[in-house]
Amino acid sequence: MQACDLFELPSTLPFTDFFKADAAPWEWLPKINEALASFDFSNHQGHSEIPAGVHVTGDVFIHPTVKLPPYAVIEGPTYIGANTEIRPGAYIRGKVIIGEGCVLGNACEYKNCLLMDQVQTPHYNYVGDSILGTGAHLGAGVILANLRLDQKEVAVKTEKGRIDTGLRKLGALMGEGAEVGCNAVLQPGTILGKKSIVFPTLAFSGTLSKNTQAYASQQMQTMPRG
Repeated sequence: MQACDLFELPSTLPFTDFFKADAAPWEWLPKINEALASFDFSNHQGHSEIPAGVHVTGDVFIHPTVKLPPYAVIEGPTYIGANTEIRPGAYIRGKVIIGEGCVLGNACEYKNCLLMDQVQTPHYNYVGDSILGTGAHLGAGVILANLRLDQKEVAVKTEKGRIDTGLRKLGALMGEGAEVGCNAVLQPGTILGKKSIVFPTLAFSGTLSKNTQAYASQQMQTMPRG
């Protein structure tokens, strides 16, 4: 499995040298910190009107068009692209790259993650050690779990079988246009193909092929979308 099977880094993000299309998608996670370390935060004009209740620390770039809430916490290193909306109570813990036109919702938490353009995580979501392709969407209360209960290395399931990732923390890898319904939990190492759907309240693990649905019964059904 290659990253290009799930997503493509948008040209709006200035980090194309770090995220190779032919790499395994989970290999992009360590590249987030590398990409941010290469970015010259001091040489980019960011948001000039930070509300008093928005606490910003470390190396943080916030595009001037970002809509900021009355209160939130943003820790660096973090890059937030144009026309993104951050809602009240968002907690960005660092090693975070956000594309254009995204929604970072109220009481949501983010760490070591890459959200590409038009990603929506609007309400009460946890997004840790995860990659969300362009147009991916999380319903209210969706959790992207990133740590096994036994804290062992996370493996992923692919068409070629089980693959050890070498990562102790790995959340979800969501393809472009993937949807997750309200109050679902994606277990560590979950892979969702492009335009796939996980129905509400489901605790889903493993790999879901593109254009398919996962129901509460864990059954999958092909569904053409677009």
